[in-house]
This record gives sequence, structure tokens and C-alpha cells, in this order.
Amino acid sequence: MKKIVSLILALVMTLALVGTPAFADKDKTDALVVDTCILKEADDDMINNYSLLAVNPDAPWVDADGKPVADVTINTAGAEALINWLLSEEGQELAANYGFEQYGEYLFYLKDGRPVSTAKIPEATKETKKIRLSTTTSVNDSGLLGYLLPIFEEKYGYEVEVYSAGTGKSIANAKMGNADLILVHSKKQEEAFIADGFSYVIDGMEAERLNWMYNYFVLCGPSADPAGVKEAADVKAAFKAIADGKYTFISRGDGSGTHTKELSLWPEELGITAEPESFQAYKDWYISANTGMGACLVMAEEMGAYILTDKATFLTFVANDGVMG
Repeated sequence: MKKIVSLILALVMTLALVGTPAFADKDKTDALVVDTCILKEADDDMINNYSLLAVNPDAPWVDADGKPVADVTINTAGAEALINWLLSEEGQELAANYGFEQYGEYLFYLKDGRPVSTAKIPEATKETKKIRLSTTTSVNDSGLLGYLLPIFEEKYGYEVEVYSAGTGKSIANAKMGNADLILVHSKKQEEAFIADGFSYVIDGMEAERLNWMYNYFVLCGPSADPAGVKEAADVKAAFKAIADGKYTFISRGDGSGTHTKELSLWPEELGITAEPESFQAYKDWYISANTGMGACLVMAEEMGAYILTDKATFLTFVANDGVMG
């Protein structure tokens, strides 16, 4: 009996020294479903700015072929109500705090000098009830809109229809008259949208482009990190290492804000642009997916590939065990 007691005591002491046994860590181990991880972040070249723009009711509407479109009706009252609420103290506080309770870190940050609205938000009417929002996948896939919009809708009686795609497609959707406002993240494309007459300055604001929050793009990849991205001096050096080693990279390839940012990070001598012929020589490692952020993350996980994504969507991807709806 003394021998058995001694063995038990020895086992207890051993566990105290080496930690919890593997079988007791099963739940924790099983939780580590996603191998893809963040390898490079918080680089100055990885800031991801988001802007709100109201769609001009008198814009020069065009279809997918660039031909004029007539009989377009824009819900300016509804669009302005949503914009003013998002830029109100309540809306901005909700956006800034989104995700902290679940992830232990903030997913979106408010910009210094951002526009702030104190306008009174009108209740929805039969004519203004339906608001069409054309937006990027990152604010949708991250869950931010799914969190914010029900609060706005319940409080003021509106119904927001969300069209979610890459920034380029979201802007094209608005140019066809299919949106009352846009929420996107590509400054160059936003400025072109304004220059072409598709936006206007709403009352109380100083400009069409209302740049109010940001987060960071992150460069992710397999935990083994064969390209040595984690040790690279900066994100551009990391992209060069991926190209030099011909490691698989998943590109959005869809004209989105994320795609636009990615194209700016490759070494110039590669000549990678949005044009398919520019990366034909690299097709053994550079994969242009032409799809949304969630689907691209799933591809990267399955292929052990590198990928540029916004941090908010990546954290949602991990929390969902690599499954995106």
C-alpha cells in the first residue's frame, strides 16, 4: 500500500513540474483548428482606412457596359440617416468597441480628426424605410455590420439591405444606381467615384468622403512560415521573400480594397497588377481567386498559402474554426 501511495505522490509531483498531461489538454488542442496565423502586422504600409460616401441622386448612372441608365431613385434621406448615425457618438462608440469582449482586442479604431455627426436621426417612413448599402466584405465578414445595423434598424425603423463585395464591385454596384450609400476602403477608387459625380456632401459635413475608422491589414500564412515572413524587416520585404521563394499566395484578385493594397506591396520589378497577363509567369505560386475575403482565407488554410487580409475578418475566421458563411 505504501508503495502505491508513493507512486501516486511521485506522479502528482511530476505533473506539477511538467504541466497538465496531454489528455487533460484535449479541449485546448482541439480548439486549435486553424493553422494559418498572423505573421506580419502593424506596419505603416498596412493601415486600412474605411470611408462612408452618400450616393448622389443626380449621378450619371451607367450599366455594366458603361451605357447610360435612367429612372434611378436614390433614398437620400435614408442614406443620410444611416451615415449620421454611424458618425454619431453612439454609432462610433459601438464600432470602436466591437469585438473586444470576444477577442480581447479592438478590431476597428476611430481616426483622429474624424467627422462626427450631431444631426437628429429621423424615424423611417414608408418612402425612406429601405436603405441600400453597398460595402466591402471586411466590414461584413468581420461581423461589424451584423452587430451595428440591427441596433440602428430597431431604434429608427429602417431596413438596411447589404450588398457585400470587394470595393471595386461595391462601387460599380453604386454607379449602376443600386445603392444609396457606400462603405468601402480604397482611397483611390473613392476619389474617382467622387470625381465622376457619384457622391455629394451631406449637410453638416465638409467633404463627400467621410473617412472615420481604420484597422490593419495583416499578412498571414502557415505557422511553419517557410518564407521567413515573420523575420522580414517589414511587410514589403516579406512580400519579396514570398516571391523569391515562389511560395503559394492567395490574391483576392477582385478589385477590392484588400486587392489594391496587396498589389502595392509586391516588388515593382515583378510587374504584378490587376491585369491577368501581369502574373501569368507566376501562376505556379500566385493564385488570383476573384472572390471575397472569407473564401480566400479558407483557400489559404487548405493550401498552406500566404494571404493578405484585414485583421477583423481573420480573427472572425479563427473564432469560427476556419469556417466562413
